[in-house]
Amino acid sequence: MKEFDPVAYKKMVKSYQDRDDPMGWFDSIYTDAEGDHTAVFWADLEPSPYLLAWLESCVSKHLGRKAIVIGCGVGDDAEALSEAGYEVTAFDISSEAIRLCKNRYPSTTVDYLVADLFDYPSQWAERFDLIYECNTIQVLPGKYRIQARDAMVSLLALQGYLLVSCRSRLSGEQESDVPLPLDKKEINGFVGCGLSEESFEAYDDTQEPPVPHFFASYKSLG
Repeated sequence: MKEFDPVAYKKMVKSYQDRDDPMGWFDSIYTDAEGDHTAVFWADLEPSPYLLAWLESCVSKHLGRKAIVIGCGVGDDAEALSEAGYEVTAFDISSEAIRLCKNRYPSTTVDYLVADLFDYPSQWAERFDLIYECNTIQVLPGKYRIQARDAMVSLLALQGYLLVSCRSRLSGEQESDVPLPLDKKEINGFVGCGLSEESFEAYDDTQEPPVPHFFASYKSLG
């Protein structure tokens, strides 16, 4: 099992971005874990507490509604949505990530699939009552960030919710970072797509030093 090297990781991601293959490196992160979901360096191995708090506070009923998790990683958030009552589809472009999820949760009701956000199955369009996006946009460069945002919005059913969890930054700062956090103007692009901002929280996580984040919820006005 390879030891995580943050400098090599950032250099590798940048090399793929420079040759216009922004997602070509994803599978390597999971392959390097050699079948051990605990060895995926960016996995928290527990659901987002902000997602759990939103599920607890949301006035909408969850039971039987359809949810989709973008870039599901090793499955913690997808399983939390399933436990809350959603019929969950969770996908990742990495086949190894999906294999890890299925091995980790052999009795799951979540439908774990290999899929591409930029070329998703046509029957997914406007199908989902809840979309959960965690840290996907921030690992993409340039135009792909806008395309990812628009693709996420296109999955949303009328009166559905889209939740966005990501690292954050002040405008004009950290512009060469990998991953590149979202600033307020960029995350406000979801409102520009015609969604209503229902809640917004800026917070620092518990790392040392703390890393600033956003957690926002949007609703389709439809």
